Amino acid sequence: MKKILITGGAGFIGSHVVRRMVTKYPNYHIYNLDALTYAGNLENIADIQDAANYTFIKGDIVDADFINTLFQTHQFDGVLHLAAESHVDRSITDPLSFVRTNVIGTMNLLNAAKTIWINNWEGKRFYHISTDEVYGSLGATGLFTETTPYDPNSPYSASKASSDHFVRAYGETYGLPYVITNCSNNYGPNHFPEKLIPLFINNIITNKALPVYGDGNYTRDWLFVEDHAVAIDLVFHEGKNHETYNIGGFNEWKNIDLVKLLCQQMDKKLGRPDGESAKLITYVKDRPGHDLRYAIDASKINKELGWKPSVTFEEGLERTIDWYLANEEWLKNVTTGAYAHYYEKQYQ
Repeated sequence: MKKILITGGAGFIGSHVVRRMVTKYPNYHIYNLDALTYAGNLENIADIQDAANYTFIKGDIVDADFINTLFQTHQFDGVLHLAAESHVDRSITDPLSFVRTNVIGTMNLLNAAKTIWINNWEGKRFYHISTDEVYGSLGATGLFTETTPYDPNSPYSASKASSDHFVRAYGETYGLPYVITNCSNNYGPNHFPEKLIPLFINNIITNKALPVYGDGNYTRDWLFVEDHAVAIDLVFHEGKNHETYNIGGFNEWKNIDLVKLLCQQMDKKLGRPDGESAKLITYVKDRPGHDLRYAIDASKINKELGWKPSVTFEEGLERTIDWYLANEEWLKNVTTGAYAHYYEKQYQ
């Protein structure tokens, strides 16, 4: 039985990856390592917590001694590294926490993997999940490819770019078998309500303002989280060592257009008059270093591995809204306490 470590498996994307790996591969034992910070929630994976091939471990990748002991004890065959601080706004107010988790934490995992694998790389794989934000900002045209030069503009994207470089360096220097993927914006169930879509769903439910940065014309490429989990599964098993694959939805939306579509769908779901939720839209001061546009060219993963998105944005958005409306207790549980203070400071 292969032993696979998934870091950040109680978070948004990680929980969907854990669920897929546990249910699809009974011959793997999946170890889910998560520090359970504000965005990590065991409720996200309650449905598979009793599976025979699943173990949850509470711990922090920043703790090098803990990570080294963990690898020595379990002798993992593979790592899917998703644990990260990921919210740009938070990185602006507390950049050092992003360095600790995203850079030092990744280094700890790389060192631990190298130590137990270096005498036999066969069948081993370190999979680092990154972001399209490392490429910086696009103008009105063009797409990010796997060879686009890195040009990060926020502490978050700089920390992810640094971790990407270290993964590649361990491949070149020590022979570590790795793959890296850089993905566009994800959305879907279980997303902590600090990112645009879950934040605005929650605010519409509670009749709070919808804070849109600047003029709302910032453009992002959106991918349904379950499609991302499928891509991660595919790259982990069939991707080529020392390769990077960009994962995108071929689905660009300006923020303001997305918000208006979300308002329309929420009005229908909540039985409100058409246009009612759009009255909550409030333009707020732009954040520093705000990238104008991200867009992924995902042709490489399509051509080499046969992956493409299966869910249209309208369908995925409706499924996402339905999940949040059916899980309002989950929303209440994650939006109390420290989150309320953070939100007030950030947006009000």
